[in-house]
Amino acid sequence: MITWMQRHKKYLIVTIWISTIAFIGAGFVGWGQYSYGDKAGAVAKVGNIELTMGELQKSYSRLYSQYNQMLQGNFDEEKAKSFGLQAQAMQQIIQQAYILNLAAEYDLSVSDEELLTALKTQEYFFENGVFNSNVYKTVLSQNKLSIQEYENDLRKQLLIQKTFKLLPVEVSESESAILNTILSIADKIEYKILNLSDINVDSSDEQVKLFWETQKNNFMTEVSYDVKFIKQDNVKAEYTADEISTYYSENKTHFKDSEGKILSLENAKENILDELDAKASKDAALRTYIAYKKGTLDENVSIQTTTISNTNNPFDSATLEEIAKLTSASPFMKPVFVNGAYYMFELIKTNPSITKTYEEAKSEVKPLYITQTQKAKLLELATNSVATFKGSATDYVTVQDSAKIAGLSAEEASEFLAKLFDKQIKRSYITLSSGKVILYDILEQKLLDNSNNNQGDSVMRLKSAMFNEGLIKNLENEYQTEIFIQGL
Repeated sequence: MITWMQRHKKYLIVTIWISTIAFIGAGFVGWGQYSYGDKAGAVAKVGNIELTMGELQKSYSRLYSQYNQMLQGNFDEEKAKSFGLQAQAMQQIIQQAYILNLAAEYDLSVSDEELLTALKTQEYFFENGVFNSNVYKTVLSQNKLSIQEYENDLRKQLLIQKTFKLLPVEVSESESAILNTILSIADKIEYKILNLSDINVDSSDEQVKLFWETQKNNFMTEVSYDVKFIKQDNVKAEYTADEISTYYSENKTHFKDSEGKILSLENAKENILDELDAKASKDAALRTYIAYKKGTLDENVSIQTTTISNTNNPFDSATLEEIAKLTSASPFMKPVFVNGAYYMFELIKTNPSITKTYEEAKSEVKPLYITQTQKAKLLELATNSVATFKGSATDYVTVQDSAKIAGLSAEEASEFLAKLFDKQIKRSYITLSSGKVILYDILEQKLLDNSNNNQGDSVMRLKSAMFNEGLIKNLENEYQTEIFIQGL
């Protein structure tokens, strides 16, 4: 399932956001130094629409929850990184913005009445089977959402749906009949499963080293950077009543309650002091950076040294990317906020990538050698056995009958049947993405009587997905997109 999802994730992004109106109660997942509620500043601009950090974080949370549901709770941050979930989240809100720009061109909008009607259909706000405003407020508060914020999001999703309804996709009788015929083809087969674990491999040092000799340029040390750095202590200062009042007057929109109302000066005071301290810490870091760069740093300031690489990085990936841009001619890096504090860096030396010795690479080479050798020998076994193998026989199966294939997981059986019904060879073998090889022999074939099955909905979903993908590609050329976050 994970392999399939990674292969088709660009289609999943479109279908997930099109099918989602407003996702509540799944928990919010963030990353890095950003907080879920941080909406200051735009992370991207599409056409006339600016996208905020808050929208990006919500998109990430929705995607994370959707994938976690698909994988039955077996999704985590490591898998999220391998899927490129941050980039997917950005792509999702960009695609939404394309449609919203199109809606604006057609002067489309969602009325308050339409919004209220949609709210009253959302069961997570029900009590005794009907919409309850108190439950509505409580659920939003528990999920750290204001009413205004939630309704704005819902209004956007309803507007996207309304826009798509102006572009209907129709299904002809012949298209439905063709799909019905395809799904009615049934094969009775004999099959045998060959596993990688069935293959024994000589993994002695002699054999592994011979393999490494042919692959050594694929096993390199990582680039690393010797740096000096200064950590700026966070400032905790005293402020006059006038300073606090002035900052509040100039930035009062920063301080809101759970319903989106601006807090009073008294209720916002703690948050005001936090922001003033954050500003003072940044100013102090800039002064330290300038002094460090000019060589006028106070002798009491502690300068530390370390070596940073992809696998040895106590900071974050964005910091490493900036360090990688430093040179001997320009070795100083401006203060960056990471792990709750400001840091300044000076590059001492860049250590380039070099070929690892056999002993250094052995732990990586050996499992690769075993896997590749097993695969090669498994295919050799399949080729030599396909003409004479004896296996298990099935009843008539269609492409949808994965449950009838014993010995394979549901995902493996689905993959096997999809490839089987695409084959035009009576007796052969099929390699699965899991590494297993299935020997098969088609014993009989017939067309089942599924004339009463209407495949119109399946055709509609397929055509809609293709249409939506094509529409997004056209809108990419229509509306200029600017992304303001590096790496996304």
